[in-house]
Amino acid sequence: MDFLLLLKAAILGVVEGLTEFLPISSTGHLIIAESLLGFTGDSATVFAIVIQLGAILAVMTLYRERVAGLIRGLFAVPGIVAGAGLRGSGAALLAQPDTRLLLNLMCAFVPAMVLGVMFHGTIKTVLFNPITVATMLVLGGFVILWAERRQHTARVMELDALHPRDAFKVGLAQAVAMIPGTSRSGATIIGGMLFGVARPVATQFSFFLAIPTMLAATVYDVYKNRAILSMDDFGIIAVGFAAAFIVAFFTVRFMVGFVSRHSFVPFAWYRIVFGLIVLASWQFGWVDWGNVSH
Repeated sequence: MDFLLLLKAAILGVVEGLTEFLPISSTGHLIIAESLLGFTGDSATVFAIVIQLGAILAVMTLYRERVAGLIRGLFAVPGIVAGAGLRGSGAALLAQPDTRLLLNLMCAFVPAMVLGVMFHGTIKTVLFNPITVATMLVLGGFVILWAERRQHTARVMELDALHPRDAFKVGLAQAVAMIPGTSRSGATIIGGMLFGVARPVATQFSFFLAIPTMLAATVYDVYKNRAILSMDDFGIIAVGFAAAFIVAFFTVRFMVGFVSRHSFVPFAWYRIVFGLIVLASWQFGWVDWGNVSH
C-alpha cells in the first residue's frame, strides 16, 4: 500500500472527525481537503462516504447507554401502542424518556430524508465543489454571528423536555445543511436555539440526530455507489475510519464542555476567514478550484 495514500487517508479522517460535530461543515472541509491533496475520483467518493461511520460510532460510544435505551425503545413502540389504546398511545409513548427521544429523532429526521431522496443527485452533481462550499462557509458564518447577537429565550432546558414539534423544526433546519458548506451540526444547533431550545440541549440533540441522519445517508450513498466498491480500497478506508473515530470521540467531548460556557462566535469568524481565503484563491488564480469537483 502506498504510504503517501495512507497519509492522505489519515489526514482526511482527522478532518472528518474534527469537523463533523463542529459548526464548520465536515462535508465542505472534506471537499476542499480532497481537492488540495489530489484525492479525487471513485475511490475518494466511497472513502468520504464510509469514514463518516467512524464519526457516528464515536457518538454512539460516548452515549452508549442512551443509544441502548433508544434501541430498546424502538422495539417497545409497537407494544406500547397496542397496550395503551388509541387515545392513550401518544401519552404512553411520551411518558418514557428513551421512547420520547426516539419519537423526537424520527420527527427531526423526516425533512432531511424526504428532501435528500428528492434532491440527492442534483446536490451531489451541482453543489459539491469548493466554490459553493466557500460561499456557504462565509454566509453561514454571518448567520451564526446574527443568531448569536439575538436575545434567546430558552423554553426547553432538558433533552427529555423537547416536544416533537420542536424536534421537527430542528429537522427543517438540518435539511438546509444538505447544501455543502452549511454544516449539519451548526444548522441544527443554531436552529434549535432560535426555536427556544437551550444551547446545551440543542447540541446534545444534534449529536443524537447525527446517528440516524448520517447512517441513512451513508447507507444510501453506499447503495448508489455499490458498483465502484473495491476491496483494494479497504486499507485507506480503514485508516480514515479509525482516524475519524478517534478524533470525533474527543471532539464531541470537547463540544459538550465548550457550549456550556461559550458562544459559537469563534467558529463563525473561522468560517468567514477560511471561506474568503478559498474564494480569494479562486478569484486570483492561486488555486484552480474551477476544474476540481468532488
